[in-house]
Formats: sequence, C-alpha cells, structure tokens
Amino acid sequence: MQQRRPGFPARLPGAAAPTPARPAPAAPPARHAAAPSPVGVGLDSAAVRARMVQKLAAGGITSPAVLQAMGAVERHRFVDSALVNQAYEDTSLPIGLGQTISKPNVVARMCELLLGSEGARSGGLGRVLEIGTGCGYQAAVLSHLAREVYTLERLRGLHDKARGNLRPFRLANVHLLFGDGMLGYAKGAPYAAIIAAAGGDAVPQAWCDQLAVGGRLVAPMAVAGGQQMLLVIDKTPHGLKQNVLEPVHFVPLKSGVA
Repeated sequence: MQQRRPGFPARLPGAAAPTPARPAPAAPPARHAAAPSPVGVGLDSAAVRARMVQKLAAGGITSPAVLQAMGAVERHRFVDSALVNQAYEDTSLPIGLGQTISKPNVVARMCELLLGSEGARSGGLGRVLEIGTGCGYQAAVLSHLAREVYTLERLRGLHDKARGNLRPFRLANVHLLFGDGMLGYAKGAPYAAIIAAAGGDAVPQAWCDQLAVGGRLVAPMAVAGGQQMLLVIDKTPHGLKQNVLEPVHFVPLKSGVA
C-alpha cells in the first residue's frame, strides 16, 4: 500500500518526474529549470563540467546515468564565490560551519553504488534518504537519479544555505528537512536507498530499520585505528549483507541539531 508523502518544512517548487538518463553527458532535463548565471563567474561551466565528467569516466565511473547527472549539475553554484575556480577540481571544499562539499569522484562513486542495488537494477531508484545535506550539491545530483530525494541536515545554517542554493533549480522531487540525521526520517520510510555524507563508528540502527528490502545503504564508517572506509549494506529478505570497500575521508557523524 503506497504511503502518503509527508509534509516538509521546506519544499522546492518544480515540474515533473526525472527523465531517463542518456549514455553521454547532456544538458539538464527539461524538468530542471535553468538557474540564472551567477555574476562574476568567469568560467565556461559547460566545458569545464564536460572535462570533469571525462575524468570521472577515466577514473572508473561507468554508469551513464551518473555521468549525465554529474555533467548536468553546476557544482560552482554550490561553493563560495571565492572558490568557484576550484569547483570542478577533484577536491573537497569548505562550505562553512566546519563542513565540506565532497569530491566529485566520491559523489559519483557513491551514487553509482546506489544504482547497483537489486531494487534499483530492477525498477530504478525510488525514494532516497540523504544524511547530511550540506550545501545541497549531492541532493541535486541525486535528483537526476531518483524518483524522490529526502535530505536531512542537522545544522540550521547549512540547511538554509542548501535551500537557497537549490531554489533556483526548482527540483520538485527534492525535499529539505532540518533534523538529527542519526535518527533518519521514519515518516518517509521505507527508502530504496540511504546515503550518508558523514561517518561514525557504527551505522545507526534507525537507518537499517528505514531501509526497504532490496534497498542499499552507502555510508562511511570508522574502523580500527580511526580510518574511514566506504561501507555498503544491502537489505535482503534474509537480513543485512555488508561489504567494506575503499578508504574515504568524511566529516564525523554527530547527533542532535545546531
């Protein structure tokens, strides 16, 4: 039985559902309204993004849908004006309040892992929960890949920043939430996928409970010695299946709001 979609403190206006991805990076789908060009940004965004996508493909990202989404979202709109010339480099950048925007290859890698779940392979990526909205960049990328994106941010300043960054794009399928990400968002569960932009010593039980059978959770997790590793958890009819992948570096996962 389909659940009624809950209300949200901030919902972005927009148009219809995502269109299927094409193999080559392309212009944003028609449902994404073009945002006005920022004043003072002296770079050819489309050409620079195309080069970034080429590097992602050369680095091992093979999903056409992910490459298209990475090519469609203008990363320079999500960083401070002083950093726009670094926006398409494969590096994390500060976004305020001790947080960062993840490297493009990390965003692409995690999104590609989400699309590799059993449920996504058979029926596409449905409802996604993102833990840690940050500046809103990854949510914008996910909006091209998922039917719906619920994104939680515990820092009020970043929640407001993400809302301002995303508003011009009119992403009807992105819902911004302010709250404790460690608790997830039970009202929107079950989720086809959960993706976290912060790493703790263990995956919160709430996330596993809110993940749908056939769904996949991708998150960093600290292991012995403090090293963070990328963790993939698949929820099967028989329980949880866990795989530990490559080393990553994310900000710490914290509880509460601020």
